[in-house]
Amino acid sequence: PTLTHSFVALLDQKGLLLRNYTQNIDGLEALAGVNPKRLVECHGHFRTSSCIKCQSPHFNSKEAIVNHVQPPRCSQKNCNGLVKPDIVFFGEGLPQRFGDLLHGDIRGTDLLIVMGTSLTVAPVSMIPEMVPDYCPRLLINRELVGDFEQMEDTDNIRDFFEPGECDETIIQLCKYLGWEEELYALNATTKVATKSTE
Repeated sequence: PTLTHSFVALLDQKGLLLRNYTQNIDGLEALAGVNPKRLVECHGHFRTSSCIKCQSPHFNSKEAIVNHVQPPRCSQKNCNGLVKPDIVFFGEGLPQRFGDLLHGDIRGTDLLIVMGTSLTVAPVSMIPEMVPDYCPRLLINRELVGDFEQMEDTDNIRDFFEPGECDETIIQLCKYLGWEEELYALNATTKVATKSTE
C-alpha cells in the first residue's frame, strides 16, 4: 500500500472516516488496514472467489486461476460452474453493499475527499455530485476532473483542488496536521514481502 492508502487507514483509526469507496480491485485499502466496515470495494477484489452458477465461495482458487490454463470449476455437488474472482466485470451490477450504504453515507458526509481518479466510470464517478451543496469537497489529483471547480475561477466556496501526486500531497497534509510520523509508521507496518525473480 502507498502512503495515500495509509492515510485513509489513519483517518479510520482516528475515527474520522465514514466510508472509503474505491473502484480499485487490488485490495490495497484492506492491506493498509482500513476497517472492512468502513470500506466499499465497488468493483470487488481478488481476495475471494465465487462460483458464477451457484455463488458458493471458493477460497483456494487464486492459485488455480494464476497457474493453470483451465479456469477452476466449482466443487459443489452437481454444480461444476466456473469460479471467478469476486470482481465486477463489465455489464455486471455493483455489490449490494454499495447500494445499501451510499445514500445514508451521502447524507452523513461532512467532507468529501476524492483522490487519484479520472472520475469517468459511473456510478461511482457521480458520488461527488450527490453530496449536499454545503459539504466541502477536496480533490487531490493530477488534474481537475468531474464537476470540481477551482476556487479562484468562480464563486465556488466548497471545492478545493490540490494538483499533483497523491502521496506527495498526503505527506504535506499530514505535516500540517502533525500526523507525519503516524503516517510513516502505519505505512511501514503494511509492507508486503515480494518474491525474488532470480
